[in-house]
Amino acid sequence: MSALRHDLYCDEIIGRTDALRAAINGADLGATVPTCPDWTLRDLAVHVGRAHRWAGEIVRTRATEAVPHERVPDSTPEGDDPAALDAWLADGAAKTVEALRAAGPDQEVWSWGWERSAGFWARRMAHETIVHQSDAALTVKTGYEVAPELAADTIEEWLEIVAFMQAAGIKEVAGPAGTGRSIHLHATDVPGAEWLIEFGEDGFTWRRAHEKATVALRGPLTDVMLVFNRRLAPDSDRVEVLGDAELLDFWLERSAFG
Repeated sequence: MSALRHDLYCDEIIGRTDALRAAINGADLGATVPTCPDWTLRDLAVHVGRAHRWAGEIVRTRATEAVPHERVPDSTPEGDDPAALDAWLADGAAKTVEALRAAGPDQEVWSWGWERSAGFWARRMAHETIVHQSDAALTVKTGYEVAPELAADTIEEWLEIVAFMQAAGIKEVAGPAGTGRSIHLHATDVPGAEWLIEFGEDGFTWRRAHEKATVALRGPLTDVMLVFNRRLAPDSDRVEVLGDAELLDFWLERSAFG
């Protein structure tokens, strides 16, 4: 079952979508997103809106298999009017959250992951929106904050995703990292927000721990989360890397989608 409350994830989908809408309001929608350089700001917004609608349709229909994207209603905003895009984003998030709340976290539905439930999709869409709102904030150079429990859960959900992909044979994360090497994530502003990622012959494992490692990434929890999700460079002056920086770079490269 998901790590945090179902209603908290639902609230976060709405709140983060509202923050994304506020960030792009009046901005140049043709601007390139630095952290997703193949996308414009409009592409980013459409991606988030489509993800919401797809997950919402899976939950609403109690789907037992993947829903083709072409079968998702209203999957593209009408025209290029920024106001239409804004309304489309708001409507999609609201309808998705309505479906998630009606279903409840334990409702069985299809997912691509390790847990086939509406709760999986609430958590996934919350973190999808958290991370992509950071893309918008970085593009328009506005502030960005995440509550500690959600920032920590964003890190842990990503670790679970990469571990699932490793177990499914989709990703190989051991490789040149070698046995006995490790990464320590250490949030300096939230007690207990620390993780140890250990590499072995068969890939990696992770756990909450305060231990010495081959390399440590230290900084405020939100910034550690942003580095971990490749939204902030590890050489940023907002974080500190101690030890084998190449191992951290290896993880960031190998754990990325695509």
